[in-house]
Amino acid sequence: MNPEDPWSRVDYRRLIAWPQRIEREWPFLSARLESAPSRRVLDLGCGTGEHSRHLASHGYDVVGIDASPAMLARAGDEPLPPNLHFIEGDIADVASLVDVPAGAAICLGNTLPHLDDAALARLARGLAAALIPGAPFVFQVLNYERIRAHGIRSLPLNFRKDDSGGETVFLRLIEPQEGNTVIFTPTTLRYAPVEDPPVRVVTARSTRLRAWTWPELHDAFISAGFQRVEVVGGFDGSAYVPFESPDVLGIAVR
Repeated sequence: MNPEDPWSRVDYRRLIAWPQRIEREWPFLSARLESAPSRRVLDLGCGTGEHSRHLASHGYDVVGIDASPAMLARAGDEPLPPNLHFIEGDIADVASLVDVPAGAAICLGNTLPHLDDAALARLARGLAAALIPGAPFVFQVLNYERIRAHGIRSLPLNFRKDDSGGETVFLRLIEPQEGNTVIFTPTTLRYAPVEDPPVRVVTARSTRLRAWTWPELHDAFISAGFQRVEVVGGFDGSAYVPFESPDVLGIAVR
């Protein structure tokens, strides 16, 4: 991790199977965006821009916002279409970062737990100002009620073949703390069983996350002026089960 860019997740994000992930998520997202009051979409915590580019390819006018200059530099590796723009900044300051109201917003990939209570309240108020009435805000976080109830200590491993005959392994450890936080430790390993040593740590870091629950998120957006906030248990539209669903997938309507 670059100490001057603590938000960078470039190494981790390149391990994600983006085409398969977006194919899985797109039916749910497109159904919410089709009825949005305008085709201008904010992608909060856009990272390296995969969702932003996909939205732009479907004709949406997209503004991606992220705090990491390294992530945004990677997002701009390829030429940007005229309907896609990236802004470096704190998503909690969204109201001051955009000057044209948007018809929808998304915040995917467990980004909201990087915000503490004050920052989430600021984000919710800012979005209420930045979105057109009726605009949907789709957000996704891990279901921390499930993690605590079942004593879950890690997320599923990701494996990717590398160019030297081994594999890169993405390990994500979770250590619940007293109160409402967890320590999250994303770690990248190189695995080559015929080598000595067979496993080597490439990158590792820990960060404390706010373990937001569905009731807390619901109340935060209602308090900020959203009309309603709904929840499902995943991109398949399944019902949300508090201690069983892997994710909290919320839809807050401005």
